[in-house]
Parts: sequence; structure tokens; C-alpha cells
Amino acid sequence: MASRRPENVIFASLAKPDIRFLSAVDHDIEIVGDRGDVLVYDRAVTEAGLRRRDLQSWWQDTHRIADEAAAKKPLYHRLRRSLPGNSPGQHHLFELYHQILGPAVHDFPALRPEVWLHWDHATVRERGPEALLRSRMDFLLLLPYGQRVVLEVDGLQHSTRDRGRIPDSGRYVERVAADRDLKLRGYEVFRFGHDELAVAADARPLLE
Repeated sequence: MASRRPENVIFASLAKPDIRFLSAVDHDIEIVGDRGDVLVYDRAVTEAGLRRRDLQSWWQDTHRIADEAAAKKPLYHRLRRSLPGNSPGQHHLFELYHQILGPAVHDFPALRPEVWLHWDHATVRERGPEALLRSRMDFLLLLPYGQRVVLEVDGLQHSTRDRGRIPDSGRYVERVAADRDLKLRGYEVFRFGHDELAVAADARPLLE
């Protein structure tokens, strides 16, 4: 299935954003409350995909930063700050992506963390069996010509319950179903076990 051109990319937020439609007809959305808690990339994504330089240009204009170099570090730290504190693997993936590519990272797809895929005003408990299986992706890359790549870092919580003590086949089935749905929508999904990325020195050769 061919992917449609992204309209709004909502990312860098661990908490469920408070969203409302200013115009449902025009798909105009508004983030209610502190806009600093979530980022919304609302520019057109071209055939080149969404590169790091595109994201930085958007950040620079949004925050009215005159100097390009002055915009670089605040954006990096804002994205890193959105990563969950209990997942060193996600931190290492994010940091090593930028370290490995170095200055050339600006010409590569932007690695955006905590990207919202589904949004439902109801909770999973309220929605019941019809709840959407995956609300947020660990990382999303928008490559040239509409290619979309999802990177997921799986810890024990993805297939167990009771703090990792009891295997939970239901969670595994949900994850497989969610991956299948993403692939049918035109995404490529790559999963890493958290232990693969838990130590930065060991993770670097793998990510390279």
C-alpha cells in the first residue's frame, strides 16, 4: 500500500496530548495547554522525506532563532528529553544515530522519538475491544519517496506482566497484530531487543 503524504506529525511527547480540531473539514488541529509538552511538525514533507536539516529549519523558525548553530543543540536536547527514563536502549539508539552519522546527519532522515500514530479521546479501558492497539511509535523515519520506517525498542514489558515476572502471550499477540497493521499501511518495522542496546559500546557496532 502506498503511503499518503503526512499532514501533521505529532511527536516528542510521553503524555497523551490534549488535541482538538479547529476545523475538522480542513484537518486543522490545535494542541491545548502547554505546547512545549508536544511537538507538531506541520510543514509539507517533500519527495526527499523529512531530513534532519528540515526538522532543524522548522525548529529554528518556530522558536525564532536567527542563528542556525544556536538552534542545533536545543532541538537535540528537546528530542532526547522526550525519551522514557526507564529505557537506556532508546537513549543509546537516539544518541548513537547522531554520533555515528556526525555532521552528515543533516542530510539523513530525522530520527523523531515518541511519534503518535493513533489518537483516541477515550482511554483503552473506555474503548474496550475496539481500542487501537498502538498509539505511539518509539522512533519514526520518513525516507525519500514516501517510505516510512519505524524503530521499536522492546523491553520485558512488551511481552510480560507483573513487572516482567510472568509471560503474557496476550501482549505478544497485540504487538504482532499492531506490526502487521503498520506493514499493511506501508510502514517498515524494525525491532531491537532492549538488551541489544542496553550498553552503548555494544550497541554501536550493531547500529553502524
